[in-house]
Amino acid sequence: MEKVQVDILGLSTSPSSAGAYALILKESNGKRKLPIIIGAFEAQSIALELEGMRPPRPLTHDLLKNVIDTFAVSLNEVCISELRDGTFYAKLFVEGVSETKEIDSRPSDAIALAVRFGAPIYVEEEVLQEAGIVSEDEEEETEEETKKQAEAPVKQFTTKLEQLQSALKEAVEKEDYEKAAQLRDDIRKLGITD
Repeated sequence: MEKVQVDILGLSTSPSSAGAYALILKESNGKRKLPIIIGAFEAQSIALELEGMRPPRPLTHDLLKNVIDTFAVSLNEVCISELRDGTFYAKLFVEGVSETKEIDSRPSDAIALAVRFGAPIYVEEEVLQEAGIVSEDEEEETEEETKKQAEAPVKQFTTKLEQLQSALKEAVEKEDYEKAAQLRDDIRKLGITD
């Protein structure tokens, strides 16, 4: 089976699923994009790592990375390997002392680990053909524009902290101090400092 390397293009709230996020992957050397709906926890875990923010205590994906590092194992790559009944499946390729093992994973967890290890992310060609999209704008894109996009930094996305901070600012501007106090408390509960 042929694998296609992808990069994380962005992460945003999903308009179709309340409380969920859309993780957008893009072909490294192409125009196809693959949207995957993921949970809020996994989105936050990916976003924090991409932004270089460290929570005061390790998240689950940080813990797993620490365990993998402790036992002298390495994560070589992750691959979104299958799309079955509308659900994506992934595999971790972990190299031990004598062999490489494939471990089943949810795509969101696999990607959260990949960003922590700096491991490449792949999608099986068959999955990309079935679920990948190319916007009409990109079909007309020139080669020079493609090169500029590839050199551009990863698109910024809104984390839960940023959403809460924005909502807090809006509540203060509207003089809705009860809501502002609740949002302030929610920000403190995250335990994340800039």
